[in-house]
Amino acid sequence: MIEGMSLGLTPTQADVFTTTTGFCESRVSPDSIYGLLHRECFRLFPDEMFADLFADSGRNCVPPMIVAVVMVLQRIEGCSDREAVDRFAFDARWKYAAGGLSFDYPSFVHTVLVDMRARLAGSERPERIFEVVLETAKQAGLVGRRRVLDSTALYDAVATMDTVTLIRSAIRGLLAACDRVLEDELRGLLARDDDYSSAGKPVCDYEDRQAREELIDALARDARALLGALDGRELPAAVTQAAALLASVVGQDLDEHADGVFRIARRVAKDRIVSTVDPDARHGHKTSARGFDGYKGHVALDPDSELIVATTVTAGNVGDGQAVEALLADELATVEDLGGEDEQSGADRSPNPPEEPLSVYGDSAYGAGSVLATLEGAEAEIMCKVQSPNAPGGRYAKDAFQIDPAPSRVPPDRPRNCGRSRTDRSRSSPRRARPVRSPCGAPLPLPGARSTSASMSSSSPGRALGRPTRPGRPTTPRPARRSSGRSVI
Repeated sequence: MIEGMSLGLTPTQADVFTTTTGFCESRVSPDSIYGLLHRECFRLFPDEMFADLFADSGRNCVPPMIVAVVMVLQRIEGCSDREAVDRFAFDARWKYAAGGLSFDYPSFVHTVLVDMRARLAGSERPERIFEVVLETAKQAGLVGRRRVLDSTALYDAVATMDTVTLIRSAIRGLLAACDRVLEDELRGLLARDDDYSSAGKPVCDYEDRQAREELIDALARDARALLGALDGRELPAAVTQAAALLASVVGQDLDEHADGVFRIARRVAKDRIVSTVDPDARHGHKTSARGFDGYKGHVALDPDSELIVATTVTAGNVGDGQAVEALLADELATVEDLGGEDEQSGADRSPNPPEEPLSVYGDSAYGAGSVLATLEGAEAEIMCKVQSPNAPGGRYAKDAFQIDPAPSRVPPDRPRNCGRSRTDRSRSSPRRARPVRSPCGAPLPLPGARSTSASMSSSSPGRALGRPTRPGRPTTPRPARRSSGRSVI
């Protein structure tokens, strides 16, 4: 945030001879986004709404109401920052939408939009413009009770680091976070011939296995020496954070063997840090063949008005289903409020329930048992694709069994549609015969015994199987497409 920048105010009285109002009023439809913003911009985005983003004194900023209107039109028309500023300068409709400014009202540089987004991101209400637009759309009747959920990969703008680079970079970060006295103390504990002042990988013959192991062990010992010296001490927040990052990258990739040598672990940590530049980024997969490093952006869309009604961001390794409660927070809260009112009134049920039930559409990532349970608790119409249960190697899937969740066991009777046990095809080979495996798993010690892992979502596999295999049409007629969906907020 730029210090010394105070709140600028939008002019409310323009020159009647040079204003864009007289020029555009007869040429722009009153139902268009320009006409709506012209009438309501001072009520929707008053300058005082952004007062917490600026200082009490200093040079006046570009009026926030004008910037907010430009940001809304920028998203609707799909412009870049430079294009949006150019349209505000030369398109009379944009100045008309910003309260009917005069033709010669000065424009501003595109970095003003960058600065406004940065100020909003660092505030207590970073989504205030989005909230105003969404509330206006709801009041206009453009947002119903149907939601389409989806996600996309957000690629991080940092390079993925290997183990050596991660550890060395974390040590450099810890030393940089310390003051001069503490830094000199810690540097005295380092054993490697490295001042950790430059970025990059240290010099080593990486084709020599012994040289690699010696380098990794030396880095690990330097890291352990630094962490041991800081253990139990009261440290500034920046030093504590840097030390925690160093401990994480060492612990996730290295193991201390019986001979006391640190070596790279033959495993991949569950929540592995991929870069010290952005420690929150993670390695994720959209498909089994498509991986990425970064984050996931999740959206909830109203399919009729094509408006995005909720967004959230998670690490790249977080499943799509874990973002459902954040995306549907308002809808789920509405159901809970209605349920609480009904419980308080006893037999008197709420006389005005929502006219339209909540309907949720999504791909198979939103067909997990926990997501289905959450949506069923909200009495939603679930139109999420659910993957059919499968089992590798010709075995029986879980839906072939009657699973009793109370004692957490599978009844010993035969699975449904279970005939004679299948045999391994390789038994017909004259060269090699393999033992017969049960269709339910590995070779079994007891005749008739079967083994499986069951969870609460497995208690009623028919519930998931009863859902459509792809998003289908709701039982109620689809509302007519609103032609004004893109012309009104």
